[in-house]
Amino acid sequence: MNREAPIFAAILSLPREAKRVVALAADIVMCVLSVYIAFYLRLGFWPPITSYPLQPIVVSIALALPIFVTFGLYRAIFRHAGAEALIAIFRAVAVYTIPFATLYTLIGVASIPRTVGLIQPILLALMVSATRVGVRFLFAETYTERWRKDRVPRVAIYGAGNAGLELAAAITASRAMRAIAFIDDDPALWGSTLRGLPILPPGNMAQLIDRHRIEDILLAIPSASRRRRLEILESLRGLPIHVRTLPSFMDIARGTISVGDLRELDIEDLLGRATIPPDEALLRQNVTGKVIMVTGAGGSIGSELCRQIIRFQPGALLLVDHSEYNLYAIHHELTALVADSANEDGEAPALVPLLASVADTRRMDEILAAWRPTTVVHAAAYKHVPLVEQNVLEGIRNNVFGTRTLVDAARRAGVGRFILVSTDKAVRPTNVMGATKRLAEMILQAVQEEDRSIVLSMVRFGNVLGSSGSVIPLFREQIAAGGPITITHPDVTRFFMTVPEAAQLVLQAGSMARGGEVFLLDMGEPVRIVDLARNMVELSGLKVSDDDDGDIEIVFTGLRPGEKLYEELLIGDGGEPSDHPRIVRANEAALSWAELAPELAALEATIASGDSGEARAILGRLVTGYRPAAEMFDLTLVRDRRSAAR
Repeated sequence: MNREAPIFAAILSLPREAKRVVALAADIVMCVLSVYIAFYLRLGFWPPITSYPLQPIVVSIALALPIFVTFGLYRAIFRHAGAEALIAIFRAVAVYTIPFATLYTLIGVASIPRTVGLIQPILLALMVSATRVGVRFLFAETYTERWRKDRVPRVAIYGAGNAGLELAAAITASRAMRAIAFIDDDPALWGSTLRGLPILPPGNMAQLIDRHRIEDILLAIPSASRRRRLEILESLRGLPIHVRTLPSFMDIARGTISVGDLRELDIEDLLGRATIPPDEALLRQNVTGKVIMVTGAGGSIGSELCRQIIRFQPGALLLVDHSEYNLYAIHHELTALVADSANEDGEAPALVPLLASVADTRRMDEILAAWRPTTVVHAAAYKHVPLVEQNVLEGIRNNVFGTRTLVDAARRAGVGRFILVSTDKAVRPTNVMGATKRLAEMILQAVQEEDRSIVLSMVRFGNVLGSSGSVIPLFREQIAAGGPITITHPDVTRFFMTVPEAAQLVLQAGSMARGGEVFLLDMGEPVRIVDLARNMVELSGLKVSDDDDGDIEIVFTGLRPGEKLYEELLIGDGGEPSDHPRIVRANEAALSWAELAPELAALEATIASGDSGEARAILGRLVTGYRPAAEMFDLTLVRDRRSAAR
């Protein structure tokens, strides 16, 4: 095989048209041979080829080639020819048989045995199909050998169910990797084979990986519980392999599995935290058939809110954002969703893209008066801690006075419900961003005391996975680049939740609100960021560098301006249960409007005068527990390269 491989490689390298000419010439030879052999089988001797067989040979070639071309026999790639190609051959020969057998068997030609009209098509079908199968065996084997010599990953598929079976077929077809074995928890399957691959127990993964030189583990267990997935991932930690996974069961149920469906492990896979099941009745309660307005609609949370809202058939969805690109992107995405979500009467929700800043009083009044939404979900905010710390007055203008402007406009327009998307950084904040979000909450609480015609509520949660600025994509990029991974402090911890969870929490809490409450999610235990980074490195098949031994280094850069070591969700002690088993309702102390109004006027004056220092001082007086973690850092006042680079 190896001596002949250069010949096969040379044939494989021929242009496609040249290969087709070779195939056509081979079929001409087979037409000649099949006629000649048919005469021998009928007569018992080999007649001169220039005598009786000559006419049937010419007729066979004249009939076969046009029919074979019509049936696409020369368009197929022979080394990949399978059952479909053989079926096409037999169909083509069947069509060929009709005129050939009619001429020589039914009508008859002098000196030509009638049985030749039947024997020759059978021989031709066998010879043509045999050559295709032979080419597949010889050339595909050479091609496979060449592929196997290339450096493709040797992978094991964890899960020998339907998903694993489909994934193995996709791997074989794609040749992007080489499947070595299945791994499965079911002892009844151990020692069996599936698609020619052994099914192995997960008992000693280290020996298994070493013996079979496995480089990647592909998790094909979409229906497994989160706890079971976490147990499997824990057993793979520290091994020299890269772990990837298929999407959820519902995602892959929409179509056939392909190699492209494989993805890197999500943070949810690493945390092992069960998602919060939504209460669909609560989600529908204030959405279906209603006009809903979402500010910051193009942001991480705002866009997911819009996706969730569209699912429950609002009458209209107002998309408000001051970023033209973000607004375009979410409107474009939702337009496709709306096209598939018409109700029984064929009516689809109206999508209304509105470029606007929530701090613009005239524009907010204009929008709200025109559309009269029943619910406003306020997700527009500057949320990146270091950026707001460096741009204090703009952070206050947008987060505090944007909220006040929008609430006042909502009251004038007769809005029934107003939901503020808040953050755990509002609890005893050490940064301007957290202080502005807490002050925005206080505005709603104070207004609620004065006005019961509108139901105001706040939803507070921790870090949202996959949101803009999330640490997970950053870590993934740093691992792909070979490190280092940068973390501010070894003891930093954070709560985590998914974007869909966050959006569902906002909508459910808004339905449960009676007025003035802060809602928060039972988010389980906080996660150390350094542990998260280690998990991501190890499940990428690499090791963290410790004492110069490993692949990826973790570097601690120091806390950024305004950053806390840990976050909290409650200012006071505890909270009370809500209608949802995993959502807590808190009634936190706040200032009355009479107390708050003059301070807000003073804060607004600092924006007009550009006095960042006084603005921070007022925040300190208003927000309980606000303790700035850094000196004044507004870049309009601190004008040096060193400070700007921090």
